[in-house]
Amino acid sequence: MSQPKVAVIYYSSTGSVHALAQSIAEGASGAGAEVRVLKVPELAPAEAIASNPAWQAHAEATKDVPVATAADVEWADAVIFGTPTRFGNVASQLKQFLDTLSGLWAQGALADKVYSGFVSTATQHGGRESTLLALYNTVHHFGGILVTPGYTDPIQFATGTPYGASHADAQGQNPISEDTHASARFQGKRVAELTARFLKNA
Repeated sequence: MSQPKVAVIYYSSTGSVHALAQSIAEGASGAGAEVRVLKVPELAPAEAIASNPAWQAHAEATKDVPVATAADVEWADAVIFGTPTRFGNVASQLKQFLDTLSGLWAQGALADKVYSGFVSTATQHGGRESTLLALYNTVHHFGGILVTPGYTDPIQFATGTPYGASHADAQGQNPISEDTHASARFQGKRVAELTARFLKNA
C-alpha cells in the first residue's frame, strides 16, 4: 500500500493534548505513515501563560515543536486535529488555525483528505463528545473523509470514546491512563491504514 502522509496538528495548554498527540503519532508511524507532529500558534498573552505554572512549563517544554502552517495541511493525506475543550467547543487557538485554511478550502485543496480528532477535558462529562462533533462540522465543510475509531477495536470498549481519543484531566490531577494512550495509538493506526487503502484505490 502507498505510504500515507499524516499531519497531527494540535493545541495544548498544559500538556494533555500534547501527550495524546504523541501517542496518535506513534500509532500512525507504526502503521507505516510519514508523520508530522505540529502545534498551532498560541493566542494567549504571555502574562496569562505566566500566571499558570503548568501552562508556562508546558510552553517552555514544547517551544521547539514546529508550528503548523497551511502548507502542512496541503502536504498531508490525513490530518488528525487535537484540542482541549472550551465550553464544549474547540479551543480558539485551533479554531483560528482552521480559519486560516479558507484559501485552500476555496481551491478545493482540503477535500477528499482523511480527517479525525482527539480531545482533553477538565471533567469527565465536560464536552469531550460535543467538542469533537463541533470539530467535525468543519470536516464536512472541507468535503473531507471522516475516520473515527468507533468501536472497531476492543480498546474502544475500555475507553468508551468512539468519536476520538479523549482524556479527562481533572485540572491536571488525572494522569492519562494506558488505555487512553492505547486508544490514541489505535486511532493513529486506523487513520493511517484507511488512508493508505484510499490512496491505493485512488
